[in-house]
Amino acid sequence: MTTTPEPAATARPVALVTGVGRTIGIGAGIARRLATSGWDIAFTYWTPYDDRMTWGVEKGATDAITDSLTAHGAATAAVEADLTDPGAPARIFDETEARLGRPVTALVMCHAESVDSGLLDTTVESFDRHFAVNARATWLLIREYGRRCTAAPGTGRVIALTSDHTVGNLPYGASKGALDRITQAAAHELAHLGVTANVINPGPIDTGWMPDGLRDDLTKATPAGRLGTPQDTADLVDFLCSAQGRWINGQLLKSNGGIA
Repeated sequence: MTTTPEPAATARPVALVTGVGRTIGIGAGIARRLATSGWDIAFTYWTPYDDRMTWGVEKGATDAITDSLTAHGAATAAVEADLTDPGAPARIFDETEARLGRPVTALVMCHAESVDSGLLDTTVESFDRHFAVNARATWLLIREYGRRCTAAPGTGRVIALTSDHTVGNLPYGASKGALDRITQAAAHELAHLGVTANVINPGPIDTGWMPDGLRDDLTKATPAGRLGTPQDTADLVDFLCSAQGRWINGQLLKSNGGIA
């Protein structure tokens, strides 16, 4: 009697999520959601950024995030990377491929430099750092992805998170505007690879940085009567990365509960 061998298990696709430094952050929420949907996860973090921000470094965050992903069956690779370094994107992809054994199918960019300052008090150093992280690194990550992409046509994804905040936060808002255009360009320039590229504006999501007054004002201004959560953004990213999201391309999507 002959028997038909069982088909080999299909390897989980790899998602690279940048800017995953804290367990309560949007990046971590996205990574967890994708892990539950069957993705292996590489993620980046940069501890010196958290160290100079008001929230500080969350001790043990990388291990805790890794544990939460592996609990959903995901293989993981955590890569510490300074995205002001133009060589960082290539190194991130090198480490991801070496440690997970497969190329990246979905690139989800949650990294950001965000230090409040306006037209009159922004320093040249701060302006350049914002553009290096938010705009240049986004371009270099997408470029690296495009050069290496071997995903089946229609399955590749590029997603970036943006913001429309500019007043009192000039270098952040201006560099995010550049990020929008860079990512939307990928919808056309990577079309031959069968890759979609979209930008998400998640609106105000409190991950520990909002003072009470601002939190109250933004809650009142949102029709749902609450602020967004990392899960709200993660659900949209998960949909865009699925087969059902393949027809959405080249868009700037406002997923903000109606505040705008």
